[in-house]
Amino acid sequence: MDRAILHVDLDAFFAAVEQRDRPELRGKPVIVGGGGPNQRGVVSTASYEARQFGVHSAMPLREAGWRCPTGIFLPVDGRKYQAVSREVMAILRRFTPLVEPISIDEAFLDVTGSRELFGDGPSIARAIKDAIRDEVRLTISVGVAATKLVAKIASDLEKPDGLVVVPPGSEATFLAPLDISRLWGVGAKTAAVLREYGVRTMGDLAGLPVDLLERRFGKHGLALADRARGIDADRVVGEGEAAKSVGHEHTFDVDTSDREEIERTLLAMSDGVAGRLRASGVRASTVTVKIRDSSFRTVTRQRTLPEPTDLTEPIYRVALELARPEVRGLRIRLLGVSASHLGEREQLALFASDDPRRRRAIEAADRLRRRYGERAVTRARLLGTGLPAPFERDPRTAVERRGVHAAVDPVVDRGESGGAASDEGEEVAWEDLEIGEGPPAEE
Repeated sequence: MDRAILHVDLDAFFAAVEQRDRPELRGKPVIVGGGGPNQRGVVSTASYEARQFGVHSAMPLREAGWRCPTGIFLPVDGRKYQAVSREVMAILRRFTPLVEPISIDEAFLDVTGSRELFGDGPSIARAIKDAIRDEVRLTISVGVAATKLVAKIASDLEKPDGLVVVPPGSEATFLAPLDISRLWGVGAKTAAVLREYGVRTMGDLAGLPVDLLERRFGKHGLALADRARGIDADRVVGEGEAAKSVGHEHTFDVDTSDREEIERTLLAMSDGVAGRLRASGVRASTVTVKIRDSSFRTVTRQRTLPEPTDLTEPIYRVALELARPEVRGLRIRLLGVSASHLGEREQLALFASDDPRRRRAIEAADRLRRRYGERAVTRARLLGTGLPAPFERDPRTAVERRGVHAAVDPVVDRGESGGAASDEGEEVAWEDLEIGEGPPAEE
């Protein structure tokens, strides 16, 4: 039986919520991400009226003001957007337990097992659209297909308030005329290489010999060949399912051989992985690094730790030892760090040798991040480096620019929702953190 996968995407989410709650904003260009065009920071979301002026997410606010002089600039209300997101996700779970949120405003659903109750995939998609419009007063765009990859691409084609259905078996035909930039795993550099072979569309890519793609891109080339035909075995992971690993990858804008940049990137990813482990209440026994060089050669190396951990230092130390021999003399395109073989923290506590004082400091830093946002505390070595924040879900930051270590002025709004760049406050470097009880975590 073919799977029925939905990708649900709220239309211009932050701006749409503001227009819903403030009728005087409807039909006007609304730009969410700051208090005005003269402030630092970037656009988080632009309404469709603002997009007609060329305004888009991650654009500097000053440029947005220049492009759209009549734009209405609003600060981000993170607490409100999170509440609305929870309403939407609750509606999605009425139709299937297999809901995989991938950001504050989008999710995958596997409704294969729901068809006897609610009808086929398109029928379920329409019911969801109606429920969200009636109950939350927002519109969504939905893609329906047999794979996550195709559903995601489909949902983006007829926004806003779109519904695109790709019948099973028609995936390759559906994808063929679309630009390769829409395909997962094709960034600017990969697209440039593919253009050397005359590839502009997914159909062009699907027409290339698989052995050529493998020679040029390694295993990544085999994945590209499958994706261009709509082949994607990735399943929807419901929120109740336990993760088998926690990891993060970073692709450099420009291939690098700079040792300091490579080591800082490994540190940033190790820090993010450790934070996610602590947030999930688990420790990991194995660390894996992934390295892809400028020729697209990819290697992975892993090592079992002496004892399970949820701390940055052991993960980073092993990641560094594994990566150093592999990056020497090469220009690196991608790095990844992951932790696996997870176990519950309480079950492993008897075997842990943590320094209690160090543990209290780490927990204090975690509480500060939960209360004031991911940018509240970071390591001095990572300040202003432009490195990404693994797993950051700060709704006040445009998706394309999310990152604790973003290369902008290292400042943070100390408001209740936390995490947005502003002119008030400064990041707290890890080395400056006082050890103590810290502020209480948000309820």
